[in-house]
Amino acid sequence: MQLLIAERAQRAVASRRVFPYLVVVTLVLGLLAGFLVTLVNRDEFPTFADGLWWAIVTLGTVGYGDLVPSNTAGRVVGGIVIVVGVTFVAFLTAVVTSSFISADQEKAAKAEMRRREVSDEDTRQLLGQVLERLAVIEARLDDRPSRECGGERAPPS
Repeated sequence: MQLLIAERAQRAVASRRVFPYLVVVTLVLGLLAGFLVTLVNRDEFPTFADGLWWAIVTLGTVGYGDLVPSNTAGRVVGGIVIVVGVTFVAFLTAVVTSSFISADQEKAAKAEMRRREVSDEDTRQLLGQVLERLAVIEARLDDRPSRECGGERAPPS
């Protein structure tokens, strides 16, 4: 299952359609954190909407300060959400950057291979033309009288 998710994520990043996946993962983490903080700190987060707002703001590392956990359990959840948010942002930045670079390197390698194939074909064509010209020159030289033989044709070598 994890391999399937990783493979789909890599394809999404490579095709540069990663945004929907980022939205879904962020939404799931926000929902989970909002639900947890609402459960453990009812005084400051009386509704799930308050917990969700706080979780999204904290996950995004903005931290407006309009809603703050007041008890120990809420602060523990808050600390975990802050660490997860910063780690998540750093991880996503690294993965997306790495995948973009990898995709660009693959494109560059394919383009270089096509360029070499075209270059090889051009070289073969030019070599064929040179060989044809050389054959014409050799034929003309064979038909020309030789100076060493007094105007007679030179013996074949």
